[in-house]
Amino acid sequence: MRISAKADYAVRAAVELAGSGDDPVKGEKLAEAQNIPLQFLEHILLELKHARLVRARRGARGGYWLAKPPEEITLADVIRAVEGPLANIQDLAPESTKYPGEAEHLTDVWIAVRASLRRVLERVTIADLRAGEIPPEVLEMTEDDGAYITR
Repeated sequence: MRISAKADYAVRAAVELAGSGDDPVKGEKLAEAQNIPLQFLEHILLELKHARLVRARRGARGGYWLAKPPEEITLADVIRAVEGPLANIQDLAPESTKYPGEAEHLTDVWIAVRASLRRVLERVTIADLRAGEIPPEVLEMTEDDGAYITR
């Protein structure tokens, strides 16, 4: 599975905003703090705003801030806001895929993949990341044999 730059940047921006509380953060400052191209970041922030995860105000005292407490925003929320549903298969929900013949049981695998992604992304909040306190059941997965091996 590939995590896009857009999803990565969106999560990093949300974590950075969590550190500012209710104080607006300028897009330029946010881009610089996380080394994200400003124009790309502005597009991402607009998508997060449309998803009601981020608020924005224009002007000299304007900027961006989280629309909800960081404890209430999961990584799944952020990624869905910028990428759409988790683990779609050719723009279909896994349970909507049907395969002929020998591949008919592939649907079950795709459903399991989505469930696995949810198990991680719906358990980790922006507050968890900011505090460096990843839920133990998620952190435990990093201890699996081969977790750090690129294949």
